[in-house]
Amino acid sequence: IGGVESAAFARMTPFSYRSYSSAPIAVDGYLPAPDEQPTADYNEIGPAYLSTMGIPLVSGREFTRADNETAPLVAVVNESMAAQYWRGQDPVGRRVQVKGRWIQVVGVAKMSKYRNLQETSKPFFYVPMRQSAAGLNLQIRTPSGPETMAQVLAREVRAIDANLAPGEVTTMQEQVDRTTAVQRVAVTMLAVFGGLALLLAGVGLYAVMSYAVSQSTRELGLRMALGASVPDLLRLVMSQGMALTAGGLALGAGVALAMTRLIAGMLYKVSPRDPLAYGTAFVVMTVAALAACFLPAWRATRTDPVRALRD
Repeated sequence: IGGVESAAFARMTPFSYRSYSSAPIAVDGYLPAPDEQPTADYNEIGPAYLSTMGIPLVSGREFTRADNETAPLVAVVNESMAAQYWRGQDPVGRRVQVKGRWIQVVGVAKMSKYRNLQETSKPFFYVPMRQSAAGLNLQIRTPSGPETMAQVLAREVRAIDANLAPGEVTTMQEQVDRTTAVQRVAVTMLAVFGGLALLLAGVGLYAVMSYAVSQSTRELGLRMALGASVPDLLRLVMSQGMALTAGGLALGAGVALAMTRLIAGMLYKVSPRDPLAYGTAFVVMTVAALAACFLPAWRATRTDPVRALRD
């Protein structure tokens, strides 16, 4: 089909609503603890599945058409399973027992996400679909748009059998969006409330500095009468406002560091204590504080010394 770079069948697609199959396993040469029952999730896939999904191999090979029901049983394990049960040794050529059948490991695949972006690394393996037949999905890698490809697929399927039609056609991005919908809503709400908090902080700082300037009119007038320049008054008032800001930033950073564990589950590839995030927040708050302090400081420089001393 034009526009298709590669395609492969699989029983399950990543980030699906359905759960992956899980099975107790026995690893040749691995002695589990008395209270340990080794288990691993798995997926039944066709040839070229890993390359189609962009999952690179660390060692060994991917499945081929020769891995059918008459061929020796084989499997590809992920890095987490290899590290947990073979502990630094190459598992290619070793055996693992699944549902009473011994299967030879022929490859090791890089870690991937299977259910959601927040899941931790866990043992996972793949078996050829033709050696463990079940329902299937078709994965396609294509530079074409999903709508165009869906129409092409429907036409090709009808050409094979007019009574058949593709089921749900979704992109990987749509699958990911489904599993991250709650997190994205939560992050959006946090961003909105964070923006409101920043606005309130700026308005509050502006009000405090305006009040402080109004209460210091006589002092400011006296300073000007004694020769204080406009930059001197600006520095004086701005320094008072930035001192308040520094205290607020220090307190806020401490509270944020203590509360980061509450949002850790919403983050992906970002540490709850990411220096860049804290640095960006510091810069934004500092700029907002400077803006809130500048107008009261500028008003202070417009004070009439004679009138201020008379009042």
